[in-house]
Amino acid sequence: MGITIGVDVGGTKIAAGAVDEDGNVLASTRMMTPAGFTDDITDAIAEVVAELRAHKNVAAVDAVGLGAAGFIDRTRSRVLVSPNLNKAWRNEPLRDRVSAKVNLPVVVENDANAAAWGEFKFGAGRGLEDAIVLTVGTGIGGGLILDRRLIRGHWGVAAEVGHITAVVGGRRCGCGNRGCWEQYVSGRALIREAREIASVEPGRARRLLDLGGGVPEGILGPHVTLAAREGDGAAREVFDVMGRWLGFGMAILAAVLDPGLFIISGGVSEAGDLLIAPTRAAFRELLTGHDARPEAGVVLAELGNGAGVVGAADLARYLD
Repeated sequence: MGITIGVDVGGTKIAAGAVDEDGNVLASTRMMTPAGFTDDITDAIAEVVAELRAHKNVAAVDAVGLGAAGFIDRTRSRVLVSPNLNKAWRNEPLRDRVSAKVNLPVVVENDANAAAWGEFKFGAGRGLEDAIVLTVGTGIGGGLILDRRLIRGHWGVAAEVGHITAVVGGRRCGCGNRGCWEQYVSGRALIREAREIASVEPGRARRLLDLGGGVPEGILGPHVTLAAREGDGAAREVFDVMGRWLGFGMAILAAVLDPGLFIISGGVSEAGDLLIAPTRAAFRELLTGHDARPEAGVVLAELGNGAGVVGAADLARYLD
């Protein structure tokens, strides 16, 4: 199969690209995600596909891969539910709706799975047999690749790793449960931790308060990263806490799945070694049998925000 189109359908924007078999993006486009209902979004997807098919760098297109947030059924055709993207989507036959509009074969993938596959095949995981990709952003998304196969689970909704219970009866999560892992390591958790330090120990958090306009509520994620890069002790403590929680969850995943590599992506990962160093240390300490077993590597992702488009396009090549 030659050129395929990957479409990453997000809550605020739809990004798309025409991608060749080597993962090269030949043309790309994006538009704001319509605020309306299903027909508006499928029309928008059809529009970006048509734009790419007409691009001078794009020859014939063979298929379309859609990455969408939410639970996708095992046939890669229906969005079972997508609470953060379109509350109207319940058992939505997105594959067939889009295919009818673009007159091409279409597959639907969970957006985190698509990004994980792109990073595994064409980014930091290329050439390997297995990896776990963790997207640390507003929450935690993930993708599991074992023996070069994307693991979707029996119902198609595997790898919702952010909702592993880290603390029984802990912080309330948007999923309806308490104590989910992403409540302790995510963009939201980072901000919460920084604001708590600024509230309890304002003397230690002067730089954070400075950046936040003088009040804890003004502190945002980029402020924490900037202060930590400047050497601020309170900001660095926030990343130490995040790394401890991230390494904790990774040790649990390694005990079950034994991957060769963890790839860390997402907005929080842009802090680089500020996050990765304490994560590696905690993972090494908490890994079961760490004195006697090989240890998975922990690296940063390479493809950035383009991983979802590249991964969705490549997964469209596997139509069965």
